Amino acid sequence: MPNQNKVSKSFADLVDLVETLRGPDGCPWDRKQTVSSVKMYLLEECYEVLDAIEKENSGEECSELGDLLFMILFLTKLSSEKGEFDIVDVIESIVKKMKNRHPHVFGDVKVNGADDVSSNWQKLKMEEKGDIKKKASFLRDVPRGLPALLRAHRLSDKASKVGFDWNNKSHIWEKVEEEFKELSSAVNMDKTEEVEEELGDLIFSLVNLARHWGFNSEKVLSEANRKFLNRFESMEKRLDESGVGIDSATPEEMNSAWDNIKGKTGK
Repeated sequence: MPNQNKVSKSFADLVDLVETLRGPDGCPWDRKQTVSSVKMYLLEECYEVLDAIEKENSGEECSELGDLLFMILFLTKLSSEKGEFDIVDVIESIVKKMKNRHPHVFGDVKVNGADDVSSNWQKLKMEEKGDIKKKASFLRDVPRGLPALLRAHRLSDKASKVGFDWNNKSHIWEKVEEEFKELSSAVNMDKTEEVEEELGDLIFSLVNLARHWGFNSEKVLSEANRKFLNRFESMEKRLDESGVGIDSATPEEMNSAWDNIKGKTGK
């Protein structure tokens, strides 16, 4: 565990830094910012943290987490200036919330594993919001701003907590096959709007299939993106080594290099 005094001083230094930047003699750019102008930077920093994690670069991850923490403190400072809340309120709120959400750690509730913890978490979360009886609002707190794949995972996962789910992997696989047939039919009939709708239905079904196998589709697709990028870069290198740049290579040359790379990776 980090030295508590060192943690306290480091955090206080960062709070003071934000105060200085927003102060009368601070940075003109920082002083000009509002919640609306800064919120997209927060999202950007979140994605940069995720990128560092996926690259398994601990140094970059540390740096990006620092950037994200700075944005959190900066947004808190903006709200503090309006008399809404300050960093103490933020910290006390999350400490209280996490203790309440972990009664098996900070209370006398008994659980039989991670599934029980997850089920209790959802119930406690609804009770905190005062919506325990509002079934129509059960999925409303899944953020709309999440990436679509992640939101689909969260929506279906949360619905499963009240029993609205496929019974097993084979049932959801049957649904995937059904949606694929409907997409095939729409494609064969060349109906653009139906193709779009059926694509969405198929993707949503695949998200559920991934969830039943214990995967998060956002991570699954991120891994597929990473694999494609690595192969493409390897293909570019192979073409360069053969004296044919990617800009001048024919589709046949690119496919040949791609197949060669794919054959070496075994996937």
